[in-house]
Amino acid sequence: MQVSPHRPKPRFFDLAVPFFLPLWRRILAAVIPLLWALVELANGATFWALVFLGLGATAIWQFVIADWAAVAEQAQQDAERGG
Repeated sequence: MQVSPHRPKPRFFDLAVPFFLPLWRRILAAVIPLLWALVELANGATFWALVFLGLGATAIWQFVIADWAAVAEQAQQDAERGG
């Protein structure tokens, strides 16, 4: 994957990407790990429940603090440049 010279290099757990512009994708990406944490907890796997709970909570936090207007604008500019 080639990164556009006008766009900063993505961070490790950067969820502010154009793929997550539709709200339903953000909701699914946050809810699925939380539901899986409940499954793990019901099966007695507390460690994995905490791991997935942390992933879900981190996803929610990343989605809340992201500037989606800027992400949409950057995606539009990339599309216009052909990249």
